[in-house]
Amino acid sequence: MKDYTVKRYESKYFSDWNAFISTAKNATFLFNRNFMEYHSDRFEDFSLMIYDEDKLVAVLPANRVGATVFSHQGLTYGGIVLPSNSKLSNVIFIFKSILLFLNENAISELNLKKIPSIYCDTFSDEIDYLASICKGNPIMKHAISVIDLNSNFKISKSRRECINRGKKLNLVIKEESDFKPFWNDILIPNLKEKYNSKPVHSLAEITALKAKFPHNIKHFNVYNEGKLVCGTTLFITNKVVKPQYISGNEDNNLLGSIDYLYDYLINEVSKGKSYFDFGPSHENNGLNIIRNINFWKESFGAQTLVQNFYEVETSNHNLLDTLLI
Repeated sequence: MKDYTVKRYESKYFSDWNAFISTAKNATFLFNRNFMEYHSDRFEDFSLMIYDEDKLVAVLPANRVGATVFSHQGLTYGGIVLPSNSKLSNVIFIFKSILLFLNENAISELNLKKIPSIYCDTFSDEIDYLASICKGNPIMKHAISVIDLNSNFKISKSRRECINRGKKLNLVIKEESDFKPFWNDILIPNLKEKYNSKPVHSLAEITALKAKFPHNIKHFNVYNEGKLVCGTTLFITNKVVKPQYISGNEDNNLLGSIDYLYDYLINEVSKGKSYFDFGPSHENNGLNIIRNINFWKESFGAQTLVQNFYEVETSNHNLLDTLLI
């Protein structure tokens, strides 16, 4: 077995971590410490850094709850982050080292939240394979609605009618740097009324993140005769445009404002990108699909991509010892 050293992340490794993330084959700005640490008060960080002698060869964005380490509960996706030149044989030993380190530190389970393939610069399915070898339990699957922007995707007739309604009404789309009107007047009231919940990001948090990642986080509002009627906040990576928040006022269906906005986001804002990720349309950890929301996404031409979640017992690290023959 190749000898790797595993260390817990500390603030002194801030620059090293971010430098590694910037060139990894399966990382986005969500793994940058400037992003991860906006909610550091909510999670016990247990991120790991894996070294081959003095060279950083992998990282695991993670947090700990009791005897379980998660990759990472505060992020949409995660997993073991690898360089572009990684080889399967090396990843086997990296995964072995991680499981062994966790097991020796009283962590019984590793919960892996796989990064969807559309966010990776190249193929990155090593951990799916190794989790299976280690008898990982596939505890959850998310069905994500994604438009392949390089395909001949088609928008349905009914969706076109809604888009055209917005055009006839001369709705105005503006990119905004001020999140406050959308957050306070539309998003927070709607989430409170419909789900008795709050946005994951507070107004202060999303504003601070926008300042740190101005090219990755963008916001667009739609106005009808000067009145804000809907908006959406986008997270943008190298290949993917993903709406993080979307909400409209009570006039949305009459105006077709959200459909009008999304037509613009897909055909104009997403130029040069490969995918438009609507995200999942489910409740109950993926066990129930909200039919009308899923239908709406598919009416724009979205298809289904699966995101896998695994639970691996760290004591199963020994199952990797005989993998290579």
